[in-house]
Amino acid sequence: MSESPIVAAKAPMKITVEAGKDYWWCSCGKSAKQPFCDGSHKGGAFTPMKWTAEKDGDAWFCACKGSTKAPLCDGSHKAL
Repeated sequence: MSESPIVAAKAPMKITVEAGKDYWWCSCGKSAKQPFCDGSHKGGAFTPMKWTAEKDGDAWFCACKGSTKAPLCDGSHKAL
């Protein structure tokens, strides 16, 4: 049986991002700094996902950890 991520929230998180900056999205759901990694995954099956912003502006990051477009929201939280 594979490990499942923890649902950190049942709604996406709007973050203002900067073009060219790297962001490390939490894929396990354990981070206290959602939606980003704080190292809480260590020793588990998950690793953070690097995402680089293409432009300045707002991005909606997945917090339910079920998006098929991770790290960004695809609406999967609506089925929870």
